[in-house]
Amino acid sequence: MTVLEVTGLRKSYADKVVLRDVDLAVDAHDVVCLIGASGSGKSTLLRCLNLLEKIDDGVIAFEGEEVSDPRVDPRRVRQRMGMVFQAYNLFPHLSVLDNCTLAPRRVHGVPRQDAEQRARELLARCGLAEKAEVHPDRLSGGQQQRAALVRALCTAPTLLLLDEITAALDPELVGEVLQIVGELAADGTTMVVATHEMAFAREVATRVCFLDEGRIVEQGTPEAIFTAPREERTRQFLRRVLPG
Repeated sequence: MTVLEVTGLRKSYADKVVLRDVDLAVDAHDVVCLIGASGSGKSTLLRCLNLLEKIDDGVIAFEGEEVSDPRVDPRRVRQRMGMVFQAYNLFPHLSVLDNCTLAPRRVHGVPRQDAEQRARELLARCGLAEKAEVHPDRLSGGQQQRAALVRALCTAPTLLLLDEITAALDPELVGEVLQIVGELAADGTTMVVATHEMAFAREVATRVCFLDEGRIVEQGTPEAIFTAPREERTRQFLRRVLPG
């Protein structure tokens, strides 16, 4: 089943075109990793998918609905589409548990007891069971990013968008966050992930898309992209970022 379908997406800021004629399809249980240099359009594409940016042209269809239609309420779409950013964006005045249960209770109408039960289960899975009552400023960067992941998962989204979620972390904290994402992938969570972590993309993705200057230059299985890329631009990029 196709969860997300993007056709001919274009996005500009003033005279600068940042996305050019992007076509992308994401099926249920896919993990699509977006790779490419900084400024290639990965984060902007995710923000367009989440309707945080208005597109200039093209169509975004989510679960069979054309959500890029200006008449569509973005808040309703985001109830089914979770997103985690580079910055953790946790509410500093709320405990981790309250951060995770706010949207289920206020937006989805989940009773507090049920919301807290699900949040505690997910926090335990992510190694944060003992941090439920703690405020975010008492957590490490890796713990805060794991809490942000739990917050997104608490609404049981159909699609999860991850935007360079390890970019702001110290190197020793990257692994603990990527491990959780890998477990989500193994469980069948449908995701679109912008990442600079090539080893992670190679191991976890069902499909890898290489972006350059706002275009998807090449896409395919991790094996095809990392072992035998067809496009010279892809080969140039991989020579710069892969060891050896």
